[in-house]
Amino acid sequence: MKKRKIFTVVLIFSILMATLAGCDKADKVSDTTKKPVIKIGSDNYPPYNFLNEDGIPTGIDVELATEAFRRMGYKTEIVQINWEKKKELVESGKIDCIMGCFSMEGRLNDYRWAGPYIASRQVVAVNENSDIHKLSDLKGKNLAVQSTTKPEGIFLKRTDKRIPKLGNLISLGHRELIYTFLAKGYVDAVAVHEESIIQYMKDYDTSFRILKEPLMVVGIGAAFAKNDDRGICEQMNQKLEEMHKDGTSLKIIKKYMDDNVIEICFEKSVGDKIEKYISDAQRCGLIIVKGTDIEKTKKKALEVRNRINRDIVRE
Repeated sequence: MKKRKIFTVVLIFSILMATLAGCDKADKVSDTTKKPVIKIGSDNYPPYNFLNEDGIPTGIDVELATEAFRRMGYKTEIVQINWEKKKELVESGKIDCIMGCFSMEGRLNDYRWAGPYIASRQVVAVNENSDIHKLSDLKGKNLAVQSTTKPEGIFLKRTDKRIPKLGNLISLGHRELIYTFLAKGYVDAVAVHEESIIQYMKDYDTSFRILKEPLMVVGIGAAFAKNDDRGICEQMNQKLEEMHKDGTSLKIIKKYMDDNVIEICFEKSVGDKIEKYISDAQRCGLIIVKGTDIEKTKKKALEVRNRINRDIVRE
């Protein structure tokens, strides 16, 4: 009888411990699921945002954002959006921020920004056998762009003296369409981020020729609504800077960019000093894709970053 009592007590104790352990495990799971979610709006724009073979969003911006928000205590949800409605969506609160190789240049007053965390060249690409070799050769030609992107504004406004008057500027809703129009000969050229067209050529085993002279070098950032006063944008900016300093950003970018990136130091005390290439990630302030003319690209990137810094200070 005594043995039975002892066994009963032990059994009850074991059940109690198992229950408590289960509760503890459930609490941990609950804690994880209770993390606030940040909704990031983006369209399909490899290598920054695209669906992998399992249909899961991936890419440079996806990984950078996921890691930055993880460090802030948030989960992320990538929402595929109509790029033309991005401003409306972020201002209405349907998404928390916009990412997807989003150029800051000319939009500093439209949004609250985290970044720039990468610089990118806006370029013109043509078919291999095209007689277009420089920007001036575009005079009277037909050119395709993705609607509401920076290249669209460049060719519509023509504030840059290098930009000639086109025959027709065709704005299309989806990135993939502009390359189809070029390949089919419906247009003579396209204007887009350099990384995007390089990625497209890899993905579809095709070949276009990128003009040596870029349209512009722009800073890439994450955009929040101008009236978003939650402090999330500022926190994200801090985490992105941390990720540059500890080498996380470089590791992520190199997964998608091979070795065609360079690092530039933008510590204010350093000014215009250009740091060495990929090897020194610890002091990197901005990572940019290596362009056709590396020296001009470095110079332009520095000019862009310095200009953005000055504008942000003025604001």
